[in-house]
Amino acid sequence: MAKLFFNYSTMNAGKSTVLLQASHNYREHGMDTYLLTARVDGRAGKGRIASRIGIGSEADMFDDDSDLFAMIKARLASGPIACVFVDEAQFLQPAQVWQLACVVDDLSLPVLCYGLRVDFRGELFPGSATLLAISDEMREVRTICRCGRKATMVIRQDDQGQVIHQGAQVQIGGNETYVSLCRRHWREAMGERGGSE
Repeated sequence: MAKLFFNYSTMNAGKSTVLLQASHNYREHGMDTYLLTARVDGRAGKGRIASRIGIGSEADMFDDDSDLFAMIKARLASGPIACVFVDEAQFLQPAQVWQLACVVDDLSLPVLCYGLRVDFRGELFPGSATLLAISDEMREVRTICRCGRKATMVIRQDDQGQVIHQGAQVQIGGNETYVSLCRRHWREAMGERGGSE
C-alpha cells in the first residue's frame, strides 16, 4: 500500500545520502524511481541531488508554482516508476504536499520526502508543517550536537561564525552557514535561556 513518508532532521544528518541509497535499492532491483529537488537549492548543481559523502543523481526540479501531481503523472506516461523521492521537502508549498498526498492516494505511488523540520529560528517550514500534519509515516534522520546529544535544532552563522538571530527563513548554505545543535545548546546560542532566568 502506497504511503506518504516524511524523513526529517536538522542540517548535515545525511538525508540526501539516505534518499540516494533508497533510490539505488529500487533501481538495483529493476524498478525505476523519480527524483525531485527544489530549484532554489543549487548547491549540488542544477537538477542534482548530492550527498556530502560524494554520491549523487540527476533529478527534476520544482519551485513554488510547480504542480507536482501533474509532473509525476506526466513522468508516469513515459514509463512505470516504483517510487517518488523528494529532496529539500521543507521548500514545498502546503498545496504541493497535498498534491503529493494525491499521488499516493490516486496514483498508488509511494512518496518519500526528505527535509528539514525547523529553521534557524526554531520555526516550522510551511512544507514541513504540512508534511507533519498529513504524512502516513514520519521518520527522524538523526545527527548529533557537539555535546554528543541528539541535534534537533540548527543555528545560522555569518562569515565570522557569529550567530544570526534574524533574517529570511530561506538562505541556502551548508556547513559554513549552519550548525546543528541540541535544543539546550541552540537556546544558549540564540540567547534564549527561558525558565526562571
